Amino acid sequence: MNEQPWVPKHNPWLIAITVSMATFMEVLDTSVANVSLPHIAGSFGASQDESTWVITCYLISNAVVLPIAAYMSTLLGRKRFYMTCVLLFGLSSFLCGIAPTLPLMLFFRVLQGAGGGGLGPSEQAILADTFPPEKRGQAFALYGLAVVLAPTLGPTIGGWITDNFDWRWIFFINLPIVALSLFLTYRLVEDPPAIQKEVKQARSGNFRVDYLGFSLLALAFGSLEVVLDKGQQDDWLGSSFIVTFMVIFAVCLIAVIFWELHLAKTKERPILDLNLFRNRTFGISVLLMFVLGSALYGINTLLPQLLQRLMGYSAEQAGLTLSTGGLATLLAMPIVGIAVGKMDPRKLIALGYIMTAGALMYMSGLNLQMSMGYAAELRFFQCLGLGLLFVPISTMSYVGVPGSKNNDVAGMTNLARNVGGSCGTALFTTMLLRHGQIHQDVLVRHTVQGNLFFRNQLNTLTQQHGSHQALGQIYQRVQQQASLLSYLDIISFFAFACLCMAPIAFLMKKAPKGGEVVMH
Repeated sequence: MNEQPWVPKHNPWLIAITVSMATFMEVLDTSVANVSLPHIAGSFGASQDESTWVITCYLISNAVVLPIAAYMSTLLGRKRFYMTCVLLFGLSSFLCGIAPTLPLMLFFRVLQGAGGGGLGPSEQAILADTFPPEKRGQAFALYGLAVVLAPTLGPTIGGWITDNFDWRWIFFINLPIVALSLFLTYRLVEDPPAIQKEVKQARSGNFRVDYLGFSLLALAFGSLEVVLDKGQQDDWLGSSFIVTFMVIFAVCLIAVIFWELHLAKTKERPILDLNLFRNRTFGISVLLMFVLGSALYGINTLLPQLLQRLMGYSAEQAGLTLSTGGLATLLAMPIVGIAVGKMDPRKLIALGYIMTAGALMYMSGLNLQMSMGYAAELRFFQCLGLGLLFVPISTMSYVGVPGSKNNDVAGMTNLARNVGGSCGTALFTTMLLRHGQIHQDVLVRHTVQGNLFFRNQLNTLTQQHGSHQALGQIYQRVQQQASLLSYLDIISFFAFACLCMAPIAFLMKKAPKGGEVVMH
């Protein structure tokens, strides 16, 4: 039997704009602080390694809250939970801005990540309930703009604010958006009857809080974020610290899977509805979203570093060069939002991954003599493909899922994207260092007197600068070329990963005509 459709009292697009503001702000904060870390470390008299916990603490608490957003919506009501998250995010942003010491800053970042973790899943679930299935693609396009644009613009905005004002303003700029979001959410957003019914049942005493599930989940994903963020810095398996957190993650993940599956057999509400993975389409959507997050965050980390470290771009120049990615996303999202309701979303997903893989393969031919215009062109085509992916993947994740599970779907797909982003960034940093060492070793073997090109270069530089400076310059060039080759290896890897995802999209069940969701 089909569920009775629910129609909100206010214009759905006003609701969509309202909830997208806070999500853009939250996703922006996952990357906006990256370029400000040296300034933050200097203010607190901390080392660079200590300051990176400003990022890690946010990601840990964010990852813990993401999968339990649906559970908390059942306890509090989705609107109340969403507004609580917005308020917590705003207050903790203010506290981060006035933090007098690094330990307090880290505590406030934990609170900020916890508040931010509930925003994305709540917004996606609100959009899924507010819009009919045939218009969901257009609504998710607006949400996708926030999710894809924010990490692209984050480093540029953070660098500009830090250079022209003070690093504390990267947190203060959240406050007016928080105030406007709270006002509009209170006036426009409402819980559908299904959510109100769940909340009523929970408050009647028929709802037991899954404390064990929450504890295991927090330990599992908190440990995973520590491993991904600190793994390369501490030499992965060479560090007892990292190995300890790996073991905690593995044990807690296995335990929470068995516990939640056991709980699902009873009448109690599991904190994670793992039965959703019995739906093949949903499971594949989670995989596709994970790879999308890896490519998006991995490449967003790679390109600014390449331009600034190897080509000498300033933060402002790198930001301007990469801004074409935002333009590509703005162009792609509205088009795919309309197209997803008129054609098979699986074809759009395959096209998006093929375009992304092609753009990355095209990027693998870059060199250190490329112009700013060429770099901007590469960025445009790379983001054009990524812009085609978010909407159809999000749309397909709801196919065959009852409307009462919209919160669960949103929480798990957002978790997949964020964990994918952390894995992509960790993979990038590891490959950059390890492959750089390999390429440097190969290149150094050619710096011998028997190599005619090397001998000519050395003689020329020696005549111009002297023998010591000549050798120093040659070593610097070797390091540059080794780093560039390492960057190209990473780009090729992401291209291959994206290409592999294209055929996997067709393993999902075809969406019913008109985008209607089939209920079980």
